[in-house]
Amino acid sequence: MSQEPVGDFGLIGLAVMGQNLILNAADHGFTVVAFNRTVSKVKTFLDNEAKGKSVVGAESLEDFVSKLKKPRRMMLLVMAGKPVDDFIEALLKAGVEKDDIIIDGGNSHFPDTNRRTKYLSSKGIRFVGSGVSGGEEGARYGPSIMPGGNEEAWPYIKDVLQSISAKSDGEACCQWVGDEGAGHYVKMVHNGIEYGDMQLICEAYDILKRGLKIPDKEIADVFAKWNTGVLDSFLIEITRDILYFNDDDGTPLVEKILDSAGQKGTG
Repeated sequence: MSQEPVGDFGLIGLAVMGQNLILNAADHGFTVVAFNRTVSKVKTFLDNEAKGKSVVGAESLEDFVSKLKKPRRMMLLVMAGKPVDDFIEALLKAGVEKDDIIIDGGNSHFPDTNRRTKYLSSKGIRFVGSGVSGGEEGARYGPSIMPGGNEEAWPYIKDVLQSISAKSDGEACCQWVGDEGAGHYVKMVHNGIEYGDMQLICEAYDILKRGLKIPDKEIADVFAKWNTGVLDSFLIEITRDILYFNDDDGTPLVEKILDSAGQKGTG
C-alpha cells in the first residue's frame, strides 16, 4: 500500500548549497524530501546534519516523486548544463505530472532556461529558473533568490522561496523577475557586477601593496575607512577583515596564501 505523500518541497542535489537550503526550508516549517544521485549521501545527510529535522530521504527518483504533495514543488541544485536536462528527463520518467513545478536553482545559462521553460510548458509542467545568491552561508540562513520562468508556478512556490530568502527591512529578497530565462539572466548580471567589484578591489589592493609598498595592516585601515562611506559593502568589509587577520606567528595570513584561485563556476 502506498503511503500518503508528506513532502511540501523536494530538493535534488546534496552538495553544500543543497543541504543548507534543505535545512533552511525545514527551519521554516516545511517538510522537505531530499534526493541525491549518489544515494548513500542521502542517508549520511539524514543521520548527521538533518537529524531531528523535518527532512525525509528518497531512495530513487520514483520514491522522491511519490513522497511529494501535489502540485509537486521540486528544486534541482545540480551542475549547470547537461545534468539539468538529464534530471528533467529522469523526473518525467519517474512520474512527474501536469501542473507539477520544477525549479532549477543552479547557475544555468539563460537561453537554456528559455528552452526548458518552453519544452516543459508543452507537457503541462511549470518550469522555473532561479538565481540563488549568497553562497553556503546565504543558503543556510537566507539567500537572495531570483525566480523567473513559467509565471503560473509563482503562487505555488512564493511561500517557500520568500520564507527561506534573506530579509531586508522586513521584505523578502525574492520577487518574481519575469518569464522564461529572466531569473537566470538577472543572476548573470548580478554575478558580472560582483566579479567587476572583486576585480576593482584586487586592483586597488595591488596599487597599495605593490605600487605604494604599504604594509597589510595599513591597507586594512584604508579598507576600513572606505567601508564607512559610500563604498560600505560586504566585499569591502571581508577584504578589510582578511587583511587584518594574522597567522599564529603574528604575520599577516594573506601573505601565506597562494596568489591563485580554482574555478568552480563561481567567483
